[in-house]
Amino acid sequence: MARGKLRIYLGAAPGVGKTYAMLSEAHRRIERGTDCVVAFVEHYDRPRTEVMLHGLEQVPRKRLEYRGGTFTEMDVDAVLARRPQVALVDELAHTNIPGSRNAKRWQDVEELLAAGIDVISTVNIQHLESLGDVVESITGVRQRETVPDEVVRRADQIELVDMSPQALRRRMAHGNIYKPDKVDAALSNYFRPGNLTALRELALLWVADRVDEYLKQYRSEHRVSKIWGSRERIVVGLTGGPEGRTLIRRAARLAEKGAGGEVLAVYIARSDGLTAASPKELAVQRTLVEDLGGTFHHVVGDDIPAALLDFARGVNATQIVLGSSRRKTWQYVFGPGVGATVARESGPDLDVHIVTHDEVAKGRGLPVARGARLGRARIIWGWAVGLAGPAILAVVLNSVDLGLANNVLVFLTLTVAAALLGGLLPALASAAFGSFLLNYFFTPPLHRLTIADSKNIVALVIFVAVAVSVASVVDLAARRTHQAARLRAESEILSFLAGNVLRGETSLEALLERVRETFGMESAALLERKSDIDPWTCVGRVGFGGPVERPEDADVDVPVGDHMALALTGRVLPAEDRRVLAAFAAQAVVVLDRRRLQEEADQARTLAEGNRIRTALLAAVSHDLRTPLAGIKAAVSSLRSDDVAWSEEDQAELLEGIEEGADRLDHLVGNLLDMSRLQTGTVTPIIREVDLDEVVPMALGGVPEDSVVLDVPETLPMVRVDAGLLERAVANVVENAVKYSPDGTPVLVAASAIADRVEVRVVDRGPGVPDDVKDRIFAPFQRYGDAPRGAGVGLGLAVARGFAEAMGGTLNAEDTPGGGLTMVLTLRAGTRPEFLSVPSERQVSW
Repeated sequence: MARGKLRIYLGAAPGVGKTYAMLSEAHRRIERGTDCVVAFVEHYDRPRTEVMLHGLEQVPRKRLEYRGGTFTEMDVDAVLARRPQVALVDELAHTNIPGSRNAKRWQDVEELLAAGIDVISTVNIQHLESLGDVVESITGVRQRETVPDEVVRRADQIELVDMSPQALRRRMAHGNIYKPDKVDAALSNYFRPGNLTALRELALLWVADRVDEYLKQYRSEHRVSKIWGSRERIVVGLTGGPEGRTLIRRAARLAEKGAGGEVLAVYIARSDGLTAASPKELAVQRTLVEDLGGTFHHVVGDDIPAALLDFARGVNATQIVLGSSRRKTWQYVFGPGVGATVARESGPDLDVHIVTHDEVAKGRGLPVARGARLGRARIIWGWAVGLAGPAILAVVLNSVDLGLANNVLVFLTLTVAAALLGGLLPALASAAFGSFLLNYFFTPPLHRLTIADSKNIVALVIFVAVAVSVASVVDLAARRTHQAARLRAESEILSFLAGNVLRGETSLEALLERVRETFGMESAALLERKSDIDPWTCVGRVGFGGPVERPEDADVDVPVGDHMALALTGRVLPAEDRRVLAAFAAQAVVVLDRRRLQEEADQARTLAEGNRIRTALLAAVSHDLRTPLAGIKAAVSSLRSDDVAWSEEDQAELLEGIEEGADRLDHLVGNLLDMSRLQTGTVTPIIREVDLDEVVPMALGGVPEDSVVLDVPETLPMVRVDAGLLERAVANVVENAVKYSPDGTPVLVAASAIADRVEVRVVDRGPGVPDDVKDRIFAPFQRYGDAPRGAGVGLGLAVARGFAEAMGGTLNAEDTPGGGLTMVLTLRAGTRPEFLSVPSERQVSW
């Protein structure tokens, strides 16, 4: 079954007429005899849109119940059963009501398309997923209903429904979009002229990009190499020289003269990589072209004019901007130059601009081979063989008559040996000296620099040519070997940096030490200043020697931005090392920024935690501490009053209330003091071995009678704890359990030994705590659920866990089988007590 086709009406904002245009298209298709139905269209009580629905078949919607209300959605099954040729589906980005067939309406549309049904839909530019952040920054409204860009891109046809902001606001003011009571708010907020203009620009640019993609696809499918000047695209050819900035600015001015002009700067590097422009200059030019709204491209090609023209035709460029040649007059003997070649072969559809600049005819060195990296010893041996070898060989051959042909071969062998050892220059010297000796000693007439037989001239020329060719090949191989080794080292270093960026592991000092070791420097420092007139300050330094106060004082300095620099001392580095050094410098700045952000985050976290605790403490003081104080004051005032004659029972009740309030105050103040001691790190436990029988019963003094069942075997080993801290921790945990345990259901406090640990389990049958809350209940000032304010300030469990961890133990929450919560206090075990005859366990009600 053929897949259906999707047509989308795209608008910049609600009310531009997308739904109206879709319904008009439906009427046109029905007039042509097409089976077209309305799968889902919402008219929002807009009269003109509602009128357009007349005469169109509408598939009944599906009703869904959600949170006590009834909602309607598109019935995908009904549309598939009806199976029309075309289905109208409004609002492609809509989110369906939970319980629908799919979560998103665009997923419903995908099912219809897969079934062979053509779909016409609508969407606003702000609902495209990739533009969510941009739209939010413009309008201040975050779009929660989005559709993936790829869904819209795959549409067979996208039609832009456009309207000027002024016309849309007039339509809004006339009540054609929203009801009158919402018009003023909409006009002053989302539908402001600036917002609508920005959204309109987004829609136009997005559609223009799609049109450009379709054009490229069409040209590729139909193999169209001829340039179509649909828009001005200007390619700037860069050589890495200083004239590149002038060319980029000139191209930008040309692009501004035409609507939709685009600048593409391209640098073409040779595939062998042996000649390259300055990375620093290329980086500056890349930044410049991007600041001017263009793009930078790096292309590899040995034939620079052909590669430049291929690139220009591939991007459908209309103009090429090149600089006047920097060659001197005599250098044109090597060829007409890139500019002349490009102009000659560009053809009638591609204009070429040759721009003058300050570097014209100032000379540009032709690619010169760098010295082969063969090592000093090999080069010395190469010169020795190349100069002394021919002399020694001439003496030997004078005593042995081998003939001129054999003598040439022997000298050629010596020249090849010089090339293998020392590279190009020793080989050239050997060839020149050898040809002189061959001519003087072995070519008739002897001992003269003339040659009688023309065949001997050919032999000598071949000898020199072969010697030079072999020497060039050896030199090229040596340079490429050196380049490969260097690139491998650079790739390893850059891979190291990339890994550190992803993992965020390296500190600033460690990175600077890596820089110092990599380049063999004495010291490395990162300098910073706030402005151009402020002094430099060192934010990180490693190595030895005196500190570097300014980048100018260092042997090597690499600027990073306007106010930072990486300074190294020890030696002057070659220019080829600065590329990797620049990467190190950029990474050093990233590490410094990360460290500062982390410090700021830590400070903010500390301040936020302090503010939260202070706020909670104030809330506790304002209510939880004032409540018992108010009760105590009321009871004391009543007792001191002479207006009422209190009975003994009333006096006892008032005194009991005073005592309970005082106990509650004592408990709250104790927890607050304990929490402050824990947070300031002043809790110093005195660890000794104690028996749980000595501590746990004392911790149950504050709970009601018969509310706790104690199950502590006497055969348990002793525990290494601070008795006072343990008593307070157990008391807080038990009081919390009793507070939430149902009436008549006692809390079980049981202890057991596991390996080298002793567990004290406090088991209640209360409502329990969900898994995602179990850790939060141990945070200060946390009360779970609907606990009343009088239940405390939420410090009991926080203090208990803090005391447990201070003693080397743990306190965790687990579910009680059958319902409830179990607090597990784990302590370090000591020695096991020795008893002659004791019961195995005991169970006591408290």
